[in-house]
Amino acid sequence: MPFIKSKLTQEAAPQASGASQIAALSSPDVDTRWRAARALGGNQEAVAALATALAGERVPRVRQAIITALVRTGDDASVAALLPYLRSQDAGQRSAAIEALQELPEGILPFMTSLLSDSDSDVRLLAAELVRNFPAVHATRLLCGLLEQEQHANVCAAAVDVLAEIGTPEAFPALHACAERFAGTPFLSFAVSIAIARISDAKG
Repeated sequence: MPFIKSKLTQEAAPQASGASQIAALSSPDVDTRWRAARALGGNQEAVAALATALAGERVPRVRQAIITALVRTGDDASVAALLPYLRSQDAGQRSAAIEALQELPEGILPFMTSLLSDSDSDVRLLAAELVRNFPAVHATRLLCGLLEQEQHANVCAAAVDVLAEIGTPEAFPALHACAERFAGTPFLSFAVSIAIARISDAKG
């Protein structure tokens, strides 16, 4: 009679494999860490370990593999693991975080209100860029809310730039108010006029 693995054994094998891959994230061997990160994409139980590994990883291709694994998982915990890198002093880390988060528009939506009202103007600016891949209705609502209260010209300019690409006519009042508030900032007034023209043309 052929030996048949029990259901319990069959279920335990993937768990053991996942545990060994999580352990491999701290291996001194670069290739081992890289393979482990690639294998853990989509594994929600590995998100905490991936976040910890990302914080300490210095090899670019392994970092990218970890980020890709988090994107493939795409849950709230994965988004939360990537958000701190919007504050990184390393431009490469910031760019990688933005690119990853832009692939998760539904995942980052619950975080956008707090990001767009963050005390750090650089974070608000990057948050405006994250909206670029949102559906037009959501993007317009979020960026209009930002424009209505934002006092930093560069952050407003980032929001206006995104609205010029994907905004709807509902943005017109907020855009006009922004231009009036920054009447002494020619580049922003010009950007608003361009955005309004592009949105009008798209609607027409």
